[in-house]
Amino acid sequence: MNKLFVCIPVVAILSLVLAAGSLAQVGRDTRQRGREGWGPVDRYGKIYDTKTVDTLSGEVVSVTKMTPMKGMSTGLGLTLKTDKETVSVHLGPSWYLDKQMKIEPKDTIEVKGSRVTFNGKPAIIAAEVKKGAEVLRLRDETGSPVWITKLPYD
Repeated sequence: MNKLFVCIPVVAILSLVLAAGSLAQVGRDTRQRGREGWGPVDRYGKIYDTKTVDTLSGEVVSVTKMTPMKGMSTGLGLTLKTDKETVSVHLGPSWYLDKQMKIEPKDTIEVKGSRVTFNGKPAIIAAEVKKGAEVLRLRDETGSPVWITKLPYD
């Protein structure tokens, strides 16, 4: 009988410790979701420059999967042909964009984003894409990605 009274509290305490550890891991996983290199403080995220924001209109030539830098999760990009140039546009992580506006070759769109040089070539890191009446918001006014959710314990 004495062993039962000792075992029950020990099992209860161990269960609480294991549950707390699992919740802490879930919190870490949630904080990391979407970052995989796509966060505002990651090397790639720091390339976005609010001082170089420009708006372009044109026709989508192609839409491709891309991994801008080693260690990043797969993202989506497109090639946009304007009256003046053909430029690569970086949109964001695939897991986020797969649930958003569908962009296909031959679509006419307007892109607002930061003009950057990426791998020695001009590119746009998109903040917003307009297709007809639809608007796809990718970054806020500070350049922070909208797919990053600030959690209360961050």
